[in-house]
Amino acid sequence: MTRVAAALGRWAVTLLLVLAAVLVALWLWKRYETEPWTRDGHVRADVVRVASDVGGLVTSVAVRDNQPVRKGQLLYTVDLPRYNDALAQSEANIASAAATLTQAQRVARRDLALGDLVATETHEQNVAAVETARATLAQAKAARATAALNVGRTAVRASVNGMVTNLDLHPGDYVAAGAQALALIDFDSLRVEAYLEETKLAHVAVGDAARIKLMGDPRLLYGHVQSIAGGIADDQRSTTENQLPAVQPTFSWVRLAQRIPVRIHVDRMPADMRLIPGRTATVTILPRGAR
Repeated sequence: MTRVAAALGRWAVTLLLVLAAVLVALWLWKRYETEPWTRDGHVRADVVRVASDVGGLVTSVAVRDNQPVRKGQLLYTVDLPRYNDALAQSEANIASAAATLTQAQRVARRDLALGDLVATETHEQNVAAVETARATLAQAKAARATAALNVGRTAVRASVNGMVTNLDLHPGDYVAAGAQALALIDFDSLRVEAYLEETKLAHVAVGDAARIKLMGDPRLLYGHVQSIAGGIADDQRSTTENQLPAVQPTFSWVRLAQRIPVRIHVDRMPADMRLIPGRTATVTILPRGAR
């Protein structure tokens, strides 16, 4: 009887161990193959490439590196004295064109008063001179409007709320029109992007709750799925010069699941937490209804 009990005990322990191993294997399979979570998450934000619409020497820089700025705040000024001079020149051109138009109109009115005493050809020339002077005045006014616009654009201001980073701009530097002078991180676009395997996308939908843990910080963040990427690059295909597709002739039987970017909007965040673009994070999509 004792031997039977001992044998049954050994069988029971063995079965329990096998059952535990099966349960652990199933849990691991579900955890790593189907549950929507990843350690491949990154904090991201839109970067505004700040550039001036006018070129010239930098007159002054009103910010420092890694300084938070508000929308509309002055960042730097480009060659204000030169564009002020251009505006003054355009105003002088307007005064000159106006004086020329006044004189031409006076001559034309005198021709009308003299009547037949003035030759027809001379009268026509004087009328044409009036129209030419009027067009010149309009052109001068348009040039003044452009000069005034340029003066206003010598002051480059922040277009978003954010932070100036990697600043390398100094008074006296030359900046070309349209050339990037500094980078501005848009705080309103801060987010976490999780690169989830394509095998897990069936368990992810827009609006699902998400739990975020930044590397190096024990606190948890919570958010929701804002969007799922509409497409990624196909590394098996390229386009040739004649616009025909070039497809790789070999195919690897061992294929890794593609990773699809999933944008996570952070709903709650501690005030003292630094959500710095580039930081890594572990992202878990919570079950439906957990939000």
